[in-house]
Amino acid sequence: MTPTHFTFSSTFMLGLAGLAFHRTHLLSALLCLEGMMLSLFIALSLWTLQLDSTNFSVAPMLLLAFSACEASAGLALLVATARTHGTDRLQSLNLLQC
Repeated sequence: MTPTHFTFSSTFMLGLAGLAFHRTHLLSALLCLEGMMLSLFIALSLWTLQLDSTNFSVAPMLLLAFSACEASAGLALLVATARTHGTDRLQSLNLLQC
């Protein structure tokens, strides 16, 4: 395993561990998701540069577009939750109550 591969794998795993174990606020969950998407974007960009192929050059931009859509939807949910419940703590949310 190359050091670059190890770095991006560990960055993704740290974001996943933060998402799994640090679930007190919705904002921290969104930041962990953004860290995971950033590590995937950089890894995919380096992978397409190493292959020297134009077939895969659109994949990082597509991933970045989906990441931006995910971030905007997450921030919209954060604002809506903060307005209705008064906090972004995940323990105050009840999925059975609408």
